[in-house]
Amino acid sequence: MKYVLVCFMTFLACNSNPKNNQISENIGTEPTVEKPEIVVGANRTEAYLNLLKGKNVGVVANQTSVIFKDESEQSYTHLVDSLLALNIKVTKVFSPEHGFRGTADAGEHIENGIDEKTGLPIFSLYGKNRKPPKEILKDIDVMLFDIQDVGVRFYTYISTLHYVMETAAELNIPLIILDRPNPNGHYIDGPILENDVKSFVGMHPVPIVYGMTIGEYGKMINGEKWLENGIQNDLTVVPLKNYTYNSAYDLPIKPSPNLPNAQSINLYPSVCFFEGTTLSCGRGTEMQFQVFGAPFLPKETFDFSFTPQPNFGAKTPKHQGEVCYGRDLRAVERLSEVRLDWLIEAYNSAPDQKSFFNDFFPKLAGTKKLQKQIEKGMSEAAIKESWKPGLESFSKTREKYLLYNE
Repeated sequence: MKYVLVCFMTFLACNSNPKNNQISENIGTEPTVEKPEIVVGANRTEAYLNLLKGKNVGVVANQTSVIFKDESEQSYTHLVDSLLALNIKVTKVFSPEHGFRGTADAGEHIENGIDEKTGLPIFSLYGKNRKPPKEILKDIDVMLFDIQDVGVRFYTYISTLHYVMETAAELNIPLIILDRPNPNGHYIDGPILENDVKSFVGMHPVPIVYGMTIGEYGKMINGEKWLENGIQNDLTVVPLKNYTYNSAYDLPIKPSPNLPNAQSINLYPSVCFFEGTTLSCGRGTEMQFQVFGAPFLPKETFDFSFTPQPNFGAKTPKHQGEVCYGRDLRAVERLSEVRLDWLIEAYNSAPDQKSFFNDFFPKLAGTKKLQKQIEKGMSEAAIKESWKPGLESFSKTREKYLLYNE
């Protein structure tokens, strides 16, 4: 059995703005002590190999789908390579947003292809076939899903999971999820998604940060009957070992090109709002989701600057080649809430507030209300107070599907 090295740290819900009235639900705030290392589901081969032997296996995977070979997290093999070496008959690979090897831009159309290393056919689940067609899965006996999530509603891997579960359920194909830690699993916060803004970046009535692993989330999709026509999947979750929601887990492999480190992943639920505005959130720099800014923000107030340029994961970044003035968030302490003060400050400072938000913003927010609340001048505390009933209701739903100790 292989182990994953994880760094545990003491952290408390933090808010550098004392005026904020935090209403997020912190799942664990007691200091952590040294505990056994987390073992990811993929490493627990004894729990799932017997479910795969002698069967045609389809694997949903990307660059994070690995089996660790040592405790340093520096040595690992890809899940598909490992299964083939163990004489498991993997016949097809399915890739989510960013592709099988994780190199595509956000939103970039992904084509079907052939994996150069294994010769296996790769079918894209990001593009015209976000839901795998039945004809592609009809000769599959069991589906295996192993992707590192970051615990944020608009991160599209949970939408991919939904559609994989749906087709598998329609064809009576069992699905196995190899669970992985949620680096934002220590809290829940944000508005609950409303049906009129459902999209691939938000399919379910959950908050922006939902405090569940991807295995637990799959159980919730199934149990709440969110699949089409309320159909349910024959689902097995291979759970983590030694994991709690208060575990600080630093991902050893980037989950996508523009989430390069733990700081970007922790800031992502708050900074990604800027994707729905005229501001840059750092794409085209080495500080993705750790800065925000725009050429039109007053440099007297926003004294940090950066200039987006095409780079790995951002071929045509917003405000390319323009100096953007904004904020550097790289030193912000670990968050246990969704922050709105940066978005509100930027909106209030923008010279053209009428064009500040774009059509994508309600989909990210999961509601049309947030934009209206900001435009009306509501405070962060008042806006977050309006989220409370939804968060309390979701917390009760969430409890039914938890696999780990809080």
